[in-house]
This record gives sequence, C-alpha cells and structure tokens, in this order.
Amino acid sequence: MKKIILIGDSIRMGYDKYIKDALHDVAEVYYPEENCRFAEYVLRYAHEWKQAGNWPEDADLVHWNAGLWDMLELFGDEPMSTPEYYENAIRRIDKRLRMLFPKAKMVFATSTAVLEDKCTADFRRHNSTIARYNRIALNALADTDTVIDDLYPISLALPESAHSDAVHYYTDAGTEQIGGQVLTLICKELKLPPVTFDIADFVPERYTKENIGY
Repeated sequence: MKKIILIGDSIRMGYDKYIKDALHDVAEVYYPEENCRFAEYVLRYAHEWKQAGNWPEDADLVHWNAGLWDMLELFGDEPMSTPEYYENAIRRIDKRLRMLFPKAKMVFATSTAVLEDKCTADFRRHNSTIARYNRIALNALADTDTVIDDLYPISLALPESAHSDAVHYYTDAGTEQIGGQVLTLICKELKLPPVTFDIADFVPERYTKENIGY
C-alpha cells in the first residue's frame, strides 16, 4: 500500500476524503482534522500533526498547499502575509516536510480562485493577488524537485454553480474537478493505475463550520 499525506487549508478539506475513498484499495491516506490555515501555521504544526495522527515517516508522497489565508485582506488592509514572508515560508515548509518525510515525493498545489463579487468588503481575496502569490510560491520552489499541482486555472474556469460559497468548492461538480485533478496527479506520480470515483458514492468528511474556517 502506498502512503500519502495531504496537508492544506479548507480547499484540501473539500477533497481529502474523496482521495482517501478513491484510493482505499491501493493507498493509506492521512490528513489533519483541522484547517491548516496560514503558511506559518503549517510550518509550526506539521510535525505535531504527524505525531498526533501517527503518520508514517516512510510516506511515499506529500501533497500540500498554503496561501489563501496568507492572501486574505481584512478591513481593506494588505494581505495578511507579505510577499517576502510568504516566499520564505514556502521554502521553509518544503524543507520541513522533506525532513519529516524523507522518502516522500513532494507535491505543492497552487491556491484556488475565488468569486470576488461574493466576498465582503471587510473579508476579501482578489484573484489577481492569488495569481501573484502562486507565482511567488512557484519561484520559491523552482530550485527543488517539488511537483506542482496547478489548481488555480482549473478552479478559475469552473462555473459559479461549482462553488459552495465565495471560496469553497463543496459541491459535487467542484469536488469532482478539484479532487479529480489531485487524484489524477497523485496516481501519475506514484505510478498507480488511473482511478475513477463516482461522486454519487462519495460521503464527505463531516467538518464543522468552526474547524473549516475561511
């Protein structure tokens, strides 16, 4: 059985169990119960999630993302994390995850697009900022062998009906598209046979509003 770690914000929480269910015959899939939030939060807690969840040190693949919280603009202020801090944090997370899972192939997922007109004036994200920070993350990882799972263009092309709110894709269509992309890439990188998973058979994790966050 392959061993896979999924780390990320509430976008990850929309596809984690989808991946686990789809690969149940060929892989063990692990992920935190909580939203992994900011890049700084991932850097701080990755080792504790590993310990608490008894995640295997010999994991084959780690698929991770961090960014949407860093790009959040509250009350018309600038993004929560500066571009310079974000770039450095992405480098440090990549290094930390390699230390925790030395045999794993690393996969970084870009942050997904939002419905800007559905964001409030005091709590908003801009797709131009998301695209900019995604480029910063890719630059930070350019000298590594980390594989890029570019979820941004896929999410940007999805219709509004695939969104469950301004930020998330907790719909059948959203889960199939975002989760399907993650699933396809994981299978490719681990040389697993292509897997299809009927969304009609999927029962998502029962996350609460409190631990999903935004």
